[in-house]
Parts: sequence; structure tokens; C-alpha cells
Amino acid sequence: MSASFDAAAILERAAGAVREAGAIIIANLGRPGEVRHKGRIDLVTSTDLAVEALLKERLAAILPGSDFLAEESSSMARLGDLTWIIDPLDGTTNFAHGLPFVATSVALWRGDHLALGLINLPVLGELFTTAKSLGAWRNGERIHVSGVGRLEDSLVATGFPYDNARYLDAITLHLRRMLTRTQGVRRPGAAALDLAYVACGRYDGFYESALNAWDTAAGVLLVEEAGGRVSGYDASAPYRLGGENILASNGLLHEELSRLLMEPPAS
Repeated sequence: MSASFDAAAILERAAGAVREAGAIIIANLGRPGEVRHKGRIDLVTSTDLAVEALLKERLAAILPGSDFLAEESSSMARLGDLTWIIDPLDGTTNFAHGLPFVATSVALWRGDHLALGLINLPVLGELFTTAKSLGAWRNGERIHVSGVGRLEDSLVATGFPYDNARYLDAITLHLRRMLTRTQGVRRPGAAALDLAYVACGRYDGFYESALNAWDTAAGVLLVEEAGGRVSGYDASAPYRLGGENILASNGLLHEELSRLLMEPPAS
């Protein structure tokens, strides 16, 4: 690893790459081209592939010799010293149906930590950026998590795994608890967007199971740099990329949300 690693300069160049990728997404929204199924409801489109190819080309030029962990093309089992973690089009089902809730997520793993992250919401016109110890930003303005401290005043978000039959009992149990204890639950269908919204205070919490590293990497760093907290459903368990579940919050509500997720079903 280079001793002259300049996170701010790398972030600026990476932002140019994700904006370029965003133009492809906007141009093809609702017209996804070839669509194939990776699973019963897990789609990949020609736009996913085109965006990923562009990002890999642009990011490789920024850091020659870096590795990639990318949704549509990577078979990597581990993170190298410098690894770009890419979800080219989070919310592919939304994209295929013309819904604007889509995101591109790019993070850089350096050595043993997340060094920087970007989440672009191209249709909505928002680019979220962050770097370790440099804070979190939306379109160049500093962002922070919310100050909501009461669960009944909170708005939380969730997502449903593609293998929803396997998780159905847990999904309905958690929804029942959240709906009766919070102000509301939202489910846009793009985890990167959800994490960005926690970071900027639109949501007070977010939880989901069965996400991959590329779904969460940029968002985890964004939430932490915005003053929030990230763990597994068990608040005492640190979140690891690709872990079984994730809970992100403004920090103030973290323990309460964790208890709702961890409490066993009534017998």
C-alpha cells in the first residue's frame, strides 16, 4: 500500500466515475435491455453489466493494480490490500420497472478497513461520499444522522431478501414489532439508498438480512462517518461485510431496535 494514499483526491476521481455510470442508468431507466434471472426474483440487466464494466475500467485507472469485489463479475473470496467493492445497480427490480429508487455503491477496502465510499442516486440527483475520518457528505454538503431519541418518533427502513420464503417468518415478526413501536416502516428496495438515508437523517434506522458486501460497504462507512452506528441485529456483535444481518441507526435508538429484532417470538 502506498504511504502517500490521498483519500480525498481518490474520492474526487471516483465521484467522476460514478457520475458517468449514473448517466448510463438514467438513459436506460425503464428500458433495461436484456433481463435475465439469477434467481426467482433476482434480476440482472444489460445495464448492470455495462455500468460495472465502466466502473472497473475507470477505478482501475485511479489505482492501478487494485482488486475488485463486484456483484456481477467477481468470484473473489477475500479482500485484498486495495479492493474496490462495487454494486453497479442496487435496486435492479426497481430499475426494470422504471422506479427511481436505484443506486450505485462503490467502496474502497484498504488493508484492514473501509477507506472511502460513494453512493450515487442518479435519478434522484444525489451523490453521497465519505472517507475514513473525513466525515460524510451529500452533493458536497456535510451530513449527519438524525437526533431522534424516541422509538415512537422514529422512521425506519427495511428490505426483503430474494430468498423471501426462507426468511418470511422473521420478516413478518420484525415488521409487526416495528409497525407497532415506530412511526412507520419504509421499503424502497435498495439497501445502499436506505443506508444513505440513515446517514443524512431521513431514516432513524435500517435493518435487513442476507445482504452482500457490495450492498453495504459504502453505506456502512457513510453511516459511521455521519455519526451513526452499525452492527448485526445483536447490538453487541460488530457488523462484518457479508454478515447474516445488519442494523444501522442514528445510535440513539440502536439498543432499542436491537432488542426488537433479537427478542424471541412469543410462545
